Amino acid sequence: MNLVGKVALVTGGARGMGYAFTEALLDQKAKVCFCDINEDLGLRSLQELKSKFGETNVMFQVCDVTRQQPMENLFQSVKEKFGCLDIVCNNAGLGGETYPLWEKAIDVNLKGTTRGTLLALEHMRTDRGGNGGVIINVSSAAGLNVNPLSPVYSATKAGIIALTRSLAMNSDVKSAGVRLNVLCPAFVDTDLVKEINEENCLDVKKAQQFVKVIGMITKEEAAESFMELVCDVNQNGAVLKCSKTDGKQYMSMEAKPLA
Repeated sequence: MNLVGKVALVTGGARGMGYAFTEALLDQKAKVCFCDINEDLGLRSLQELKSKFGETNVMFQVCDVTRQQPMENLFQSVKEKFGCLDIVCNNAGLGGETYPLWEKAIDVNLKGTTRGTLLALEHMRTDRGGNGGVIINVSSAAGLNVNPLSPVYSATKAGIIALTRSLAMNSDVKSAGVRLNVLCPAFVDTDLVKEINEENCLDVKKAQQFVKVIGMITKEEAAESFMELVCDVNQNGAVLKCSKTDGKQYMSMEAKPLA
C-alpha cells in the first residue's frame, strides 16, 4: 500500500505509541490528523510535527474518545480538511484496576475503540461513499494471555481483539473494501509502563519485576509493526504481537464464522 497522499486518523496521538505512529505515517508522505484529550501536549506535538513534515500535512484536534458527538466531529473535521479518509488507528488507551479508574479504562479502551471503529467503517466503506482502507486497533499482549496483575486492562484488550477480528470476517465489511487488523505490543517504553502504580496494577512490585524479565521495545519498534499492518494489503483480521523477547509474531487464532 503506497501511503503517498493517503489520509490517516490516529487517536491518542500526542505522545507515546500514538505519536510514533503519526510520525511514521507522515514520514511515508501520508497526511495525518491525530487527536488527544490533552490539549497542551497535543498542540506542542503538533508544532513539532509541522516543523518536520510541513504545515499542511498534519492537524490536531482535542477529542475525548468516550463521547460520541466529539468523535463524530473529529471524523468530519478530517474529511473537511483532507477530503477523504484511508487509515484509522484506534490507539487511545489507559490502565485502571481500582474504582472509578476501571470504569474509565473500559470506556476508553473498549468503548472508545468500538466507537472509533464503527465511525471509521461508516466513513471508509465503499458502499457508503468511502474509498475503502484499513483500520488498525491497538490491543496488547495482555489481551492474548492471562494477566492476574491487570485483569480489567486485560479484559478490555481481549475485547478489542474479538471486535476487530469479528468485523474483519464480516462479509459486508469485506465487500466494502475495509481491512481490520490488531496490533498487540508487549511492554513498550511509554509512560503507561513507566507509571505503573496501585491504581492501574494489583501488585506493583510483581509488575515491575515482570517488565524487567520481559523487557521493553521502543516506540519506533512498535511503529514498525504498525506500519506493516497498514501497508500489507494481504493482512485482514491479523493479530500481530511484538515484544522484546520474541520479536514480531503473527498469532494463529482459529476462527469459524457462523453460517
